[in-house]
Amino acid sequence: MRTVTAVATAALLLGCAAAPAASHGPDGTDGTKRVLVFSKTAGFRHDSIPEGVAAVRQLGASGGFTVDATEDAGAFTRSTLRRYDAVVFLSTTGDVLDSAQQAAFEDYVHHGGGYVGVHAAADTEYDWAFYGGLAGAYFQSHPAIQPATVRVEDRAHPATSGLARTWNRTDEWYNYRSNPRDRAHVLASLDESSYTGGTMNGDHPIAWCQEYQGGRAFYTGGGHTKESYADPEFRRHLLGGIRYAIGAAQADCRPENGYTSLFDGDSLDGWRQAGPGSFTLSDDGTLTSSGGMGLLWYAGRSFGSYSLKLDWKAAGDDNSGVFVGFPPSDDPWSAVDNGYEIQIDATDVPEKTTGSVYGFRSADLKKRDRALNPPGEWNTYEIRVEGERLRIWLNGVKINDFTNTDPARSLTDGHIGIQNHGAGDEVSFRSIRIRELPGKGH
Repeated sequence: MRTVTAVATAALLLGCAAAPAASHGPDGTDGTKRVLVFSKTAGFRHDSIPEGVAAVRQLGASGGFTVDATEDAGAFTRSTLRRYDAVVFLSTTGDVLDSAQQAAFEDYVHHGGGYVGVHAAADTEYDWAFYGGLAGAYFQSHPAIQPATVRVEDRAHPATSGLARTWNRTDEWYNYRSNPRDRAHVLASLDESSYTGGTMNGDHPIAWCQEYQGGRAFYTGGGHTKESYADPEFRRHLLGGIRYAIGAAQADCRPENGYTSLFDGDSLDGWRQAGPGSFTLSDDGTLTSSGGMGLLWYAGRSFGSYSLKLDWKAAGDDNSGVFVGFPPSDDPWSAVDNGYEIQIDATDVPEKTTGSVYGFRSADLKKRDRALNPPGEWNTYEIRVEGERLRIWLNGVKINDFTNTDPARSLTDGHIGIQNHGAGDEVSFRSIRIRELPGKGH
Protein backbone atom coordinates (compact mmCIF):
# COMPACT_ATOMS: atom_id res chain seq x y z
CA MET A 1 0.00 0.00 0.00
CA ARG A 2 2.90 2.36 0.75
CA THR A 3 4.28 1.71 -2.76
CA VAL A 4 0.97 2.60 -4.40
CA THR A 5 0.79 5.82 -2.35
CA ALA A 6 4.34 6.80 -3.32
CA VAL A 7 3.66 6.29 -7.01
CA ALA A 8 0.42 8.24 -6.82
CA THR A 9 2.15 11.10 -5.00
CA ALA A 10 4.91 11.17 -7.60
CA ALA A 11 2.30 11.33 -10.36
CA LEU A 12 0.60 14.30 -8.73
CA LEU A 13 3.86 16.19 -8.26
CA LEU A 14 5.24 15.41 -11.69
CA GLY A 15 2.04 16.22 -13.50
CA CYS A 16 2.34 15.01 -17.06
CA ALA A 17 5.62 13.24 -16.27
CA ALA A 18 3.69 10.15 -15.16
CA ALA A 19 1.82 9.98 -18.45
CA PRO A 20 3.27 8.37 -21.60
CA ALA A 21 5.87 10.64 -23.16
CA ALA A 22 4.44 10.41 -26.65
CA SER A 23 5.23 13.96 -27.72
CA HIS A 24 8.00 15.19 -25.47
CA GLY A 25 11.55 14.55 -24.40
CA PRO A 26 14.12 11.98 -25.51
CA ASP A 27 11.42 9.42 -26.36
CA GLY A 28 9.15 11.90 -28.08
CA THR A 29 8.80 13.23 -31.60
CA ASP A 30 8.93 17.02 -31.28
CA GLY A 31 12.41 17.27 -29.73
CA THR A 32 11.25 19.19 -26.66
CA LYS A 33 13.81 19.02 -23.88
CA ARG A 34 12.53 18.09 -20.42
CA VAL A 35 13.98 18.79 -17.00
CA LEU A 36 13.04 17.31 -13.63
CA VAL A 37 13.68 19.45 -10.56
CA PHE A 38 14.23 17.31 -7.46
CA SER A 39 14.32 19.08 -4.09
CA LYS A 40 13.83 16.42 -1.41
CA THR A 41 15.64 17.14 1.86
CA ALA A 42 16.60 14.74 4.63
CA GLY A 43 18.68 17.29 6.53
CA PHE A 44 18.71 21.10 6.56
CA ARG A 45 16.00 22.59 4.35
CA HIS A 46 16.66 25.80 2.47
CA ASP A 47 13.79 28.26 2.48
CA SER A 48 14.85 29.35 -1.02
CA ILE A 49 13.72 26.08 -2.61
CA PRO A 50 10.29 27.40 -3.75
CA GLU A 51 12.00 30.39 -5.39
CA GLY A 52 14.47 28.03 -7.04
CA VAL A 53 11.74 25.79 -8.45
CA ALA A 54 9.83 28.81 -9.73
CA ALA A 55 12.99 30.20 -11.34
CA VAL A 56 13.74 26.97 -13.21
CA ARG A 57 10.14 26.83 -14.41
CA GLN A 58 10.46 30.40 -15.70
CA LEU A 59 13.79 29.64 -17.36
CA GLY A 60 12.20 26.64 -19.05
CA ALA A 61 9.28 28.71 -20.31
CA SER A 62 11.62 31.28 -21.87
CA GLY A 63 14.34 28.81 -22.83
CA GLY A 64 12.24 26.25 -24.64
CA PHE A 65 12.34 23.28 -22.26
CA THR A 66 9.62 21.69 -20.14
CA VAL A 67 10.02 21.57 -16.36
CA ASP A 68 8.48 19.18 -13.85
CA ALA A 69 9.21 19.27 -10.12
CA THR A 70 9.00 16.71 -7.34
CA GLU A 71 10.18 15.99 -3.82
CA ASP A 72 9.19 12.35 -4.10
CA ALA A 73 12.09 9.95 -4.66
CA GLY A 74 9.56 7.54 -6.15
CA ALA A 75 10.14 9.37 -9.43
CA PHE A 76 13.58 7.76 -9.63
CA THR A 77 12.70 4.76 -11.75
CA ARG A 78 14.21 3.89 -15.10
CA SER A 79 10.94 4.43 -16.95
CA THR A 80 10.31 7.88 -15.45
CA LEU A 81 13.86 9.21 -15.60
CA ARG A 82 14.30 8.32 -19.26
CA ARG A 83 11.69 10.97 -20.09
CA TYR A 84 14.07 13.72 -18.93
CA ASP A 85 17.16 15.21 -20.48
CA ALA A 86 18.47 16.38 -17.09
CA VAL A 87 17.63 16.20 -13.39
CA VAL A 88 18.26 19.29 -11.24
CA PHE A 89 19.17 18.48 -7.63
CA LEU A 90 18.02 21.76 -6.10
CA SER A 91 19.47 22.14 -2.58
CA THR A 92 18.80 18.52 -1.72
CA THR A 93 20.33 17.41 1.59
CA GLY A 94 21.14 14.10 3.22
CA ASP A 95 20.20 10.62 2.02
CA VAL A 96 17.34 11.19 -0.39
CA LEU A 97 17.37 8.02 -2.52
CA ASP A 98 17.25 4.34 -1.58
CA SER A 99 19.46 1.75 -3.26
CA ALA A 100 16.98 0.93 -6.05
CA GLN A 101 16.47 4.62 -6.81
CA GLN A 102 20.23 5.14 -6.84
CA ALA A 103 20.65 2.29 -9.31
CA ALA A 104 17.98 3.80 -11.58
CA PHE A 105 19.72 7.17 -11.53
CA GLU A 106 23.13 5.64 -12.24
CA ASP A 107 21.61 3.84 -15.23
CA TYR A 108 20.07 7.13 -16.37
CA VAL A 109 23.44 8.92 -16.31
CA HIS A 110 25.21 6.00 -18.01
CA HIS A 111 22.73 6.36 -20.87
CA GLY A 112 23.44 10.07 -21.35
CA GLY A 113 21.22 11.74 -18.75
CA GLY A 114 22.23 15.17 -17.48
CA TYR A 115 22.77 16.34 -13.90
CA VAL A 116 22.58 19.87 -12.48
CA GLY A 117 23.56 20.36 -8.85
CA VAL A 118 22.62 23.58 -7.10
CA HIS A 119 24.15 24.67 -3.78
CA ALA A 120 23.28 21.99 -1.18
CA ALA A 121 23.30 19.30 -3.85
CA ALA A 122 26.88 18.99 -2.54
CA ASP A 123 25.42 18.25 0.94
CA THR A 124 23.72 15.11 -0.33
CA GLU A 125 24.34 11.34 -0.40
CA TYR A 126 27.72 11.21 1.34
CA ASP A 127 27.80 7.41 1.27
CA TRP A 128 27.10 7.05 -2.45
CA ALA A 129 30.42 7.23 -4.30
CA PHE A 130 28.81 7.55 -7.74
CA TYR A 131 26.93 10.64 -6.65
CA GLY A 132 30.00 12.19 -5.06
CA GLY A 133 31.88 11.83 -8.33
CA LEU A 134 28.95 13.22 -10.30
CA ALA A 135 28.52 16.27 -8.06
CA GLY A 136 32.29 16.79 -8.09
CA ALA A 137 32.83 17.59 -4.40
CA TYR A 138 31.05 17.29 -1.06
CA PHE A 139 30.18 20.16 1.28
CA GLN A 140 32.40 20.67 4.30
CA SER A 141 31.45 23.98 5.96
CA HIS A 142 30.42 27.55 5.28
CA PRO A 143 30.88 30.98 6.86
CA ALA A 144 28.11 33.55 7.23
CA ILE A 145 26.32 34.90 4.18
CA GLN A 146 28.45 37.75 2.78
CA PRO A 147 29.62 39.42 -0.43
CA ALA A 148 32.51 37.83 -2.29
CA THR A 149 34.29 38.14 -5.62
CA VAL A 150 33.92 35.26 -8.05
CA ARG A 151 36.68 34.84 -10.64
CA VAL A 152 35.20 33.59 -13.92
CA GLU A 153 37.75 31.14 -15.32
CA ASP A 154 35.89 29.87 -18.40
CA ARG A 155 34.20 32.58 -20.45
CA ALA A 156 32.99 30.28 -23.22
CA HIS A 157 30.77 27.86 -21.27
CA PRO A 158 27.10 28.90 -21.52
CA ALA A 159 26.89 29.14 -17.71
CA THR A 160 29.62 31.79 -17.56
CA SER A 161 30.02 33.31 -21.03
CA GLY A 162 27.66 36.17 -20.18
CA LEU A 163 29.53 37.15 -17.02
CA ALA A 164 32.30 39.66 -16.54
CA ARG A 165 35.74 38.34 -15.64
CA THR A 166 34.93 39.08 -11.99
CA TRP A 167 31.46 38.62 -10.54
CA ASN A 168 30.61 40.28 -7.25
CA ARG A 169 27.65 38.79 -5.43
CA THR A 170 26.30 37.86 -2.01
CA ASP A 171 25.61 34.24 -1.10
CA GLU A 172 26.50 31.49 1.35
CA TRP A 173 29.91 30.32 0.18
CA TYR A 174 30.58 26.63 0.66
CA ASN A 175 33.94 25.10 1.48
CA TYR A 176 34.33 21.61 0.01
CA ARG A 177 35.97 18.45 1.32
CA SER A 178 38.11 18.15 -1.80
CA ASN A 179 39.12 20.26 -4.76
CA PRO A 180 37.42 19.12 -8.00
CA ARG A 181 39.91 20.81 -10.32
CA ASP A 182 41.81 17.67 -11.31
CA ARG A 183 38.68 15.72 -12.27
CA ALA A 184 36.22 18.42 -13.44
CA HIS A 185 36.46 21.60 -15.49
CA VAL A 186 36.34 24.64 -13.24
CA LEU A 187 34.16 27.46 -14.56
CA ALA A 188 34.47 29.90 -11.67
CA SER A 189 36.29 30.15 -8.36
CA LEU A 190 36.16 32.32 -5.27
CA ASP A 191 38.71 34.97 -4.42
CA GLU A 192 39.23 33.95 -0.80
CA SER A 193 40.82 37.34 -0.04
CA SER A 194 37.50 39.04 -0.84
CA TYR A 195 35.59 37.52 2.10
CA THR A 196 36.18 35.73 5.40
CA GLY A 197 35.85 32.02 6.05
CA GLY A 198 37.32 30.39 2.96
CA THR A 199 39.33 27.25 3.81
CA MET A 200 40.60 26.00 0.44
CA ASN A 201 44.03 27.61 0.47
CA GLY A 202 43.39 30.09 -2.29
CA ASP A 203 42.14 27.61 -4.93
CA HIS A 204 38.42 27.57 -4.31
CA PRO A 205 36.26 26.33 -7.23
CA ILE A 206 32.60 27.32 -6.90
CA ALA A 207 31.14 26.19 -10.27
CA TRP A 208 32.27 23.40 -12.58
CA CYS A 209 31.19 20.94 -15.25
CA GLN A 210 32.26 17.52 -16.48
CA GLU A 211 31.32 14.57 -18.61
CA TYR A 212 30.77 11.75 -16.13
CA GLN A 213 30.27 8.06 -16.94
CA GLY A 214 28.21 8.79 -20.03
CA GLY A 215 26.32 11.86 -18.85
CA ARG A 216 26.87 15.60 -18.50
CA ALA A 217 27.16 17.27 -15.10
CA PHE A 218 27.10 20.91 -13.99
CA TYR A 219 27.34 22.18 -10.42
CA THR A 220 27.09 25.68 -8.95
CA GLY A 221 27.70 26.51 -5.31
CA GLY A 222 25.44 29.57 -5.52
CA GLY A 223 21.75 29.58 -4.76
CA HIS A 224 21.44 29.62 -0.97
CA THR A 225 19.50 32.88 -0.82
CA LYS A 226 16.03 33.63 -2.12
CA GLU A 227 17.48 36.71 -3.78
CA SER A 228 19.74 34.55 -5.97
CA TYR A 229 16.78 33.36 -8.01
CA ALA A 230 15.68 36.90 -8.81
CA ASP A 231 19.21 37.97 -9.81
CA PRO A 232 19.43 38.15 -13.65
CA GLU A 233 23.11 37.14 -13.68
CA PHE A 234 22.58 34.13 -11.45
CA ARG A 235 19.55 33.11 -13.51
CA ARG A 236 21.65 33.28 -16.71
CA HIS A 237 24.35 31.26 -14.96
CA LEU A 238 21.83 28.59 -13.95
CA LEU A 239 20.20 28.58 -17.37
CA GLY A 240 23.55 28.07 -19.07
CA GLY A 241 24.31 25.12 -16.80
CA ILE A 242 20.95 23.54 -17.58
CA ARG A 243 21.39 24.12 -21.32
CA TYR A 244 24.74 22.34 -21.17
CA ALA A 245 23.30 19.43 -19.14
CA ILE A 246 20.38 18.86 -21.51
CA GLY A 247 22.62 19.06 -24.59
CA ALA A 248 21.16 22.32 -25.92
CA ALA A 249 24.62 23.95 -25.81
CA GLN A 250 28.08 22.45 -26.26
CA ALA A 251 31.20 23.11 -24.17
CA ASP A 252 34.62 21.70 -23.42
CA CYS A 253 34.25 20.29 -19.90
CA ARG A 254 37.46 18.30 -19.76
CA PRO A 255 39.73 19.18 -16.82
CA GLU A 256 42.10 21.99 -17.78
CA ASN A 257 45.35 22.57 -15.92
CA GLY A 258 48.82 23.85 -16.69
CA TYR A 259 47.99 26.43 -19.35
CA THR A 260 49.76 29.79 -19.67
CA SER A 261 47.87 32.80 -21.00
CA LEU A 262 48.98 34.35 -24.30
CA PHE A 263 45.99 36.72 -24.29
CA ASP A 264 44.14 37.23 -21.02
CA GLY A 265 41.74 39.97 -22.07
CA ASP A 266 43.85 42.91 -20.90
CA SER A 267 47.15 43.02 -22.72
CA LEU A 268 48.33 42.34 -26.26
CA ASP A 269 51.97 42.36 -25.22
CA GLY A 270 53.89 40.13 -27.59
CA TRP A 271 51.23 40.32 -30.33
CA ARG A 272 51.63 42.10 -33.69
CA GLN A 273 49.25 42.91 -36.52
CA ALA A 274 50.36 41.79 -39.97
CA GLY A 275 48.65 43.21 -43.02
CA PRO A 276 45.45 45.26 -43.26
CA GLY A 277 42.51 45.34 -40.87
CA SER A 278 42.69 44.96 -37.12
CA PHE A 279 41.22 43.53 -33.94
CA THR A 280 39.32 45.65 -31.45
CA LEU A 281 39.78 44.89 -27.75
CA SER A 282 36.60 45.57 -25.77
CA ASP A 283 36.31 46.34 -22.07
CA ASP A 284 35.12 42.81 -21.35
CA GLY A 285 38.33 41.30 -22.71
CA THR A 286 37.07 40.24 -26.14
CA LEU A 287 39.03 40.65 -29.39
CA THR A 288 36.83 41.20 -32.45
CA SER A 289 38.06 41.20 -36.05
CA SER A 290 37.46 43.97 -38.56
CA GLY A 291 38.78 44.62 -42.05
CA GLY A 292 41.45 42.51 -43.63
CA MET A 293 42.82 40.29 -44.87
CA GLY A 294 45.33 40.37 -42.00
CA LEU A 295 46.68 38.39 -39.08
CA LEU A 296 47.22 39.13 -35.40
CA TRP A 297 50.14 36.90 -34.47
CA TYR A 298 52.08 36.16 -31.32
CA ALA A 299 55.61 37.39 -32.00
CA GLY A 300 56.88 36.85 -28.46
CA ARG A 301 58.22 33.40 -29.32
CA SER A 302 57.64 30.34 -31.45
CA PHE A 303 56.32 26.99 -30.25
CA GLY A 304 56.98 23.37 -31.10
CA SER A 305 54.97 20.78 -29.17
CA TYR A 306 51.90 22.21 -27.43
CA SER A 307 48.19 22.32 -26.73
CA LEU A 308 46.67 25.65 -27.75
CA LYS A 309 43.20 26.56 -26.50
CA LEU A 310 41.10 29.56 -27.39
CA ASP A 311 37.46 30.61 -27.33
CA TRP A 312 35.78 32.05 -30.42
CA LYS A 313 32.37 33.26 -31.57
CA ALA A 314 31.06 34.13 -35.03
CA ALA A 315 28.45 36.86 -35.34
CA GLY A 316 26.82 35.19 -38.35
CA ASP A 317 28.09 33.53 -41.51
CA ASP A 318 31.60 34.85 -40.94
CA ASN A 319 35.12 33.75 -41.80
CA SER A 320 38.28 33.61 -39.71
CA GLY A 321 40.84 31.07 -38.63
CA VAL A 322 43.71 30.13 -36.36
CA PHE A 323 47.16 29.82 -37.95
CA VAL A 324 49.93 27.63 -36.57
CA GLY A 325 53.41 26.56 -37.63
CA PHE A 326 54.47 29.65 -39.64
CA PRO A 327 57.72 31.65 -39.52
CA PRO A 328 57.87 35.23 -38.21
CA SER A 329 56.71 37.76 -40.80
CA ASP A 330 54.71 40.96 -41.10
CA ASP A 331 53.23 39.60 -44.34
CA PRO A 332 50.01 37.67 -43.50
CA TRP A 333 50.39 35.64 -46.70
CA SER A 334 53.56 34.13 -45.27
CA ALA A 335 51.38 32.33 -42.72
CA VAL A 336 49.09 31.13 -45.52
CA ASP A 337 52.00 29.85 -47.62
CA ASN A 338 54.14 28.37 -44.85
CA GLY A 339 51.79 27.41 -42.01
CA TYR A 340 48.42 25.77 -41.52
CA GLU A 341 45.03 27.37 -40.85
CA ILE A 342 42.33 25.82 -38.68
CA GLN A 343 39.29 27.30 -40.30
CA ILE A 344 36.30 29.14 -38.80
CA ASP A 345 33.45 29.29 -41.35
CA ALA A 346 30.72 26.71 -40.89
CA THR A 347 29.17 27.17 -44.35
CA ASP A 348 32.27 26.74 -46.54
CA VAL A 349 33.12 23.61 -48.56
CA PRO A 350 34.30 20.59 -46.53
CA GLU A 351 38.07 21.14 -46.77
CA LYS A 352 37.58 24.85 -45.99
CA THR A 353 34.93 24.77 -43.26
CA THR A 354 35.00 25.09 -39.49
CA GLY A 355 37.37 22.53 -38.03
CA SER A 356 39.18 21.82 -41.29
CA VAL A 357 42.90 22.21 -41.85
CA TYR A 358 42.20 24.75 -44.57
CA GLY A 359 42.70 23.31 -48.03
CA PHE A 360 44.25 20.10 -46.71
CA ARG A 361 41.89 18.04 -44.58
CA SER A 362 38.19 18.30 -43.76
CA ALA A 363 36.93 17.83 -40.26
CA ASP A 364 34.70 14.88 -39.44
CA LEU A 365 31.60 16.88 -40.34
CA LYS A 366 29.08 14.75 -38.42
CA LYS A 367 31.07 15.11 -35.21
CA ARG A 368 31.74 18.77 -35.99
CA ASP A 369 28.07 19.54 -36.51
CA ARG A 370 27.11 17.89 -33.21
CA ALA A 371 29.82 19.77 -31.33
CA LEU A 372 29.37 23.21 -32.91
CA ASN A 373 27.46 26.02 -31.24
CA PRO A 374 25.62 28.38 -33.63
CA PRO A 375 26.55 31.99 -34.44
CA GLY A 376 26.23 34.23 -31.40
CA GLU A 377 27.41 31.50 -29.00
CA TRP A 378 30.96 30.75 -27.90
CA ASN A 379 33.00 27.74 -28.98
CA THR A 380 36.34 26.39 -27.75
CA TYR A 381 39.11 24.99 -29.91
CA GLU A 382 41.93 22.84 -28.68
CA ILE A 383 44.69 22.65 -31.31
CA ARG A 384 47.29 20.09 -30.32
CA VAL A 385 50.61 19.96 -32.18
CA GLU A 386 53.05 17.11 -31.54
CA GLY A 387 55.80 16.75 -34.11
CA GLU A 388 54.15 16.98 -37.53
CA ARG A 389 50.79 15.81 -36.17
CA LEU A 390 47.98 18.34 -35.69
CA ARG A 391 44.76 17.38 -33.92
CA ILE A 392 41.71 19.56 -33.35
CA TRP A 393 39.03 19.40 -30.66
CA LEU A 394 35.86 21.49 -30.87
CA ASN A 395 34.08 21.92 -27.53
CA GLY A 396 35.85 18.85 -26.23
CA VAL A 397 35.12 16.62 -29.25
CA LYS A 398 38.00 15.52 -31.50
CA ILE A 399 37.03 16.46 -35.05
CA ASN A 400 40.29 16.35 -37.03
CA ASP A 401 43.60 14.50 -37.11
CA PHE A 402 46.14 15.67 -39.69
CA THR A 403 49.80 14.88 -40.28
CA ASN A 404 52.00 17.21 -42.29
CA THR A 405 53.99 15.51 -45.07
CA ASP A 406 54.92 18.66 -47.01
CA PRO A 407 58.71 19.15 -46.81
CA ALA A 408 58.25 22.88 -47.43
CA ARG A 409 56.20 23.22 -44.22
CA SER A 410 56.79 22.10 -40.66
CA LEU A 411 54.73 22.12 -37.50
CA THR A 412 57.73 21.41 -35.27
CA ASP A 413 58.57 25.10 -34.85
CA GLY A 414 56.38 28.07 -35.61
CA HIS A 415 54.19 30.93 -34.51
CA ILE A 416 50.49 31.25 -33.66
CA GLY A 417 48.00 33.78 -35.02
CA ILE A 418 44.31 34.63 -35.49
CA GLN A 419 42.95 35.92 -38.77
CA ASN A 420 40.90 39.01 -39.55
CA HIS A 421 39.48 37.88 -42.86
CA GLY A 422 37.59 40.74 -44.45
CA ALA A 423 35.44 43.83 -43.98
CA GLY A 424 32.22 41.85 -43.67
CA ASP A 425 33.55 39.16 -41.32
CA GLU A 426 33.14 39.57 -37.56
CA VAL A 427 34.63 36.87 -35.35
CA SER A 428 35.51 37.34 -31.68
CA PHE A 429 38.15 35.65 -29.56
CA ARG A 430 38.77 35.25 -25.83
CA SER A 431 41.25 33.55 -23.54
CA ILE A 432 44.10 32.34 -25.75
CA ARG A 433 46.24 29.98 -23.67
CA ILE A 434 48.91 27.37 -24.26
CA ARG A 435 50.39 24.35 -22.51
CA GLU A 436 53.68 23.04 -23.79
CA LEU A 437 53.98 19.29 -24.22
CA PRO A 438 56.99 16.99 -24.10
CA GLY A 439 58.96 17.16 -27.33
CA LYS A 440 60.47 19.87 -29.46
CA GLY A 441 59.78 23.37 -28.17
CA HIS A 442 61.47 26.61 -27.21
